[in-house]
Amino acid sequence: MSTRVAAGRGGSRRRGRRRLAGPIGRYATLTLMLVVMLGPIVWQFLTSLRGRTENVYDGVLPTRPTFDNYVRLAQSFPILHYTGNTLVVAALAVTSNAVFASMGGYALSRAGWKGRGGVFTVLVATLMFPFESVMISMFLTVRGMGLVDTLIGVWLPGAVSVLNIMVMRAAFLAVPPEIEEAALLDGAGEWTRFTRVFLPSAKGALTVVCITSFMGAWDDFLWPLLVLTDSDHYTLQLGLKTLSGANTVNDQRIIAAGAMAALIPMMLLFLALQRFFFKGVGEGAVKL
Repeated sequence: MSTRVAAGRGGSRRRGRRRLAGPIGRYATLTLMLVVMLGPIVWQFLTSLRGRTENVYDGVLPTRPTFDNYVRLAQSFPILHYTGNTLVVAALAVTSNAVFASMGGYALSRAGWKGRGGVFTVLVATLMFPFESVMISMFLTVRGMGLVDTLIGVWLPGAVSVLNIMVMRAAFLAVPPEIEEAALLDGAGEWTRFTRVFLPSAKGALTVVCITSFMGAWDDFLWPLLVLTDSDHYTLQLGLKTLSGANTVNDQRIIAAGAMAALIPMMLLFLALQRFFFKGVGEGAVKL
């Protein structure tokens, strides 16, 4: 009897250790991922706080933190002008994606018109092609329209995203058909049903479209690099590449300050809207 009791206790301890090892392993993995993802960002931020005479690679924490590098950045670099250009492109991208993705998603979610399946298949197929495979033809198209070296030329290829259309389509498909039937009985037309019934029901997905469109326009570097030649039209990400070649800059501390100046607004925006973002992701989960 005592042997059985001892064996039972040993088995319970082993099962307890196994149950404990699971959460420990998960938290250890999440901690490692957090360090890998946030480590470079934290390092850049700490570098931007180092003084002029302090070695960039001398320890992890700055000995005397200062925001002087941000002041020097504003004095030697037209960051406000480049930020303004970026905001213009981002505002255009948010507006056009919200309008066209909503209308396209609504059209694809409605049955009863010929060719809907073919259009849907073609749109999904375009998601397989990376941007680099079509950027030359896009550049030739923009050049043919006379929009090279303009902010309109930067915005135009991102005027609407296929993925955003899919997100809105999924959100509209999730609207109960009884609601549309009630609107039809009340005499609501197509446009009224779209604006008064479907759009209010897909506010979460529309928020996701707006956030991702803004972030995509803000972070874009490759396309503005191809289209823009005049520094007066540079976006913020494109302008930051000139920091290392500026006569008065060429300083890792100021370069780090510029990187943080571009990153912090996005972090604050996401933190402020994360509740709507995750709610909208669930609401507009893409259903193929």
